Amino acid sequence: MNDHQQPALWRVISAGHQLEDRLEQALEAIDLSLAKLGVLRILSDAGGPMPLSELAKHSHCVRSNMTQLVDRLEADGLVKRVSDAKDRRLRRAALTHAGQRACDQGKRIVEGLERDVAEALPQSEAVELTRALNRLTP
Repeated sequence: MNDHQQPALWRVISAGHQLEDRLEQALEAIDLSLAKLGVLRILSDAGGPMPLSELAKHSHCVRSNMTQLVDRLEADGLVKRVSDAKDRRLRRAALTHAGQRACDQGKRIVEGLERDVAEALPQSEAVELTRALNRLTP
């Protein structure tokens, strides 16, 4: 069975994996992964330091995985841990200047891939695909 004969579910999953691989490869050029960029974007959007438990919640992962991810981001100089002003026992993750620059670069890479995807389809098909995916993923 060739790719065009696969059931729709498998085509959607396959296309998702292929696009994710393309994005991971593009991010690798700036020493980021999709997971790292996700954390940087959350911190950037938050506008300030966040507890790791909140980062984990927004990333839909467990706290122990977030701790390891923040450890790697901290080792890369993209994030630093800071004490909470109200509870010094609590540590928050904060973007460094380098982290904000990396986040901005990563966002541009994502936007470039989004443009590539949009340009691969006629406008009407892109609109219909978006509608279909929205129905599949409430």
